[in-house]
Amino acid sequence: MSGSTVPPPSSSPLPVAELHLHIEGTLEPELIFELAARNGIELPYRDVADLRARYEFTDLQSFLDLYYANMAVLVTEDDFATMTTAYLRRAAGAGVRHAEIFIDPQAHLARGVDLATSIGGVARALSTSSADFGMSTSLIAAFLRDQPAEDALAVLEELITMQAPIIGIGLDSAEVGHPPSRFTAVFDRAREAGLECVAHAGEEGPPGYIREALDVLRVSRIDHGIRAMEDDELVRRLVEEQVPMTVCPLSNVRLRAVTNLAAHPLPRMLEAGLNVSIHSDDPSYFGGYLDDNLDRMRETFGLSPATFARLAANSIRSGFLPEQRQDELLAEVEIWLREQPET
Repeated sequence: MSGSTVPPPSSSPLPVAELHLHIEGTLEPELIFELAARNGIELPYRDVADLRARYEFTDLQSFLDLYYANMAVLVTEDDFATMTTAYLRRAAGAGVRHAEIFIDPQAHLARGVDLATSIGGVARALSTSSADFGMSTSLIAAFLRDQPAEDALAVLEELITMQAPIIGIGLDSAEVGHPPSRFTAVFDRAREAGLECVAHAGEEGPPGYIREALDVLRVSRIDHGIRAMEDDELVRRLVEEQVPMTVCPLSNVRLRAVTNLAAHPLPRMLEAGLNVSIHSDDPSYFGGYLDDNLDRMRETFGLSPATFARLAANSIRSGFLPEQRQDELLAEVEIWLREQPET
């Protein structure tokens, strides 16, 4: 899995599914200034360079403070569509062939932007993703775990009533001190409405949060999950059940969940037989999109083309995809692997 010789990068991008991507986290500084000008908003930054200089975080909360502040430039449906299209264009170049995108509706409601505007703008851009970029896409509404569960339930009911174009719900934001079990009623209601369920767990929070997400919320996918490696019994269970885990290496480093990329547990997770795949989380803030994450892991660990193909296949099988689309994408991975140079 690692070695002294790093395989050369492929001439064509690895075809992958991106399953852990917060659309608000794709707001590049240049686009933040563009949208601010469009909406007559005065930003508290001198220029793009000043804003970029603030992208040094000590923990998850320090990131969230800036993340929420920058959302102020998202005012109209067109703003949300512009942001989403910018991500789709960049992701297509990174090899993303399918994307399941998180949106934080509560964060927009809190500043007076209604669901029709935020959900509608993102969904409008996603509706042409196949024609425009050759990408299949879907939308997941993520709820803020540091806000009352009753608020999440109220928003979920509104989403259901308006027949919002979402395929599922998630749980994100500040993890420590906010166990998944607080949101049992929210996830029960989502399942009743036929929605898929995923949750962030085990990045900053303890391994026990992963168990809660599986046993209490009954999610079918764990976002992050790197701290599972601290619990051998949990690892055995995750391997046996092949629970999908969406790992975001550059995010983990930037938020100090791991000290540096060389200390990242991804190689150990693969060796243990866990069903892991690589994603970008909030790429504008964490130093890279999905291809950047893959490149850095290749450089750091010397992962082989076969390992990358395994990671890509894991991502595709872990998505909420029709069987035919899944088979198409898995075939693309096989073609990519056959095209890789001998090492």
